[in-house]
Amino acid sequence: MTVRIVTDSACDLTDDEVAQWGVEVVSLTIRFGEEEFIDRTELPVSEFYRRLASSAELPQTAAPAPGAFAQAYERLRDDGASAIVSINLSSELSATMQSAQTAASTFSAIPVHVIDSRSITAGLGQLVLSAAALARNGADAETIVKEVDALKARQRIYGTLDTLEYLKKGGRIGGAQALLGSMLSIKPLLDISNGRVEEAGKTRTRKKALQWLRDQVMRHYPVDNLNVIHSEAPDIEEFLELLRPDIDLTQVRVGPIGAVIGSHGGPRVVGVAFHVR
Repeated sequence: MTVRIVTDSACDLTDDEVAQWGVEVVSLTIRFGEEEFIDRTELPVSEFYRRLASSAELPQTAAPAPGAFAQAYERLRDDGASAIVSINLSSELSATMQSAQTAASTFSAIPVHVIDSRSITAGLGQLVLSAAALARNGADAETIVKEVDALKARQRIYGTLDTLEYLKKGGRIGGAQALLGSMLSIKPLLDISNGRVEEAGKTRTRKKALQWLRDQVMRHYPVDNLNVIHSEAPDIEEFLELLRPDIDLTQVRVGPIGAVIGSHGGPRVVGVAFHVR
């Protein structure tokens, strides 16, 4: 049996990782005013943040149509897949999962298993990489689904934003509603471990926010699959230095937050994603 993995562009995997593991990525759409771009292919991460800095309008994101997933499933079937596992952006934050499920429900050529990652960015990406490694080692689809579900239960995702303005205007504020109003100048601390944006605290300085992030890692330490993610944060090296005394940074995956999550979180976000033991 050859199982292939599908995900969406909120996974924030690099092009090299996608190619290395044979992952099929279905892209969301990013819209700046009247201009519309296919994430990753038409709008690289660096170009997205350049546009974000200069745009008077906040970008909007749109989930892929079910047809985009159906085409991905067809490509993999034609490439020899005997089953597919599709792992997607949290259903609490996007209609992407619904599109993947709709496509799977009408695709009868080979079995397609759709998983709600309850996750975003590198949290989603790590689940995808783990699934791809299992598939390469010969695991069947049912085993991969079971293992990914087990990893989901262990995942933790925390972040700090430079401002709540992007989440507020984008309508993705969720359980962090209490942070709004006159408190847009604070540094919000967020917990996205359950696939939705929830308040985890607040602080008035960036330094304390980064220290809080480090504390979340150390509170659970030792952890597995530690990822550090950021949206062009100028102080990302400072955050890594906070981790260095206790953590081997050569074992930490550091990467950018792409356009899908960046549209809602804005620039200078720093986050961590990992699995507890």
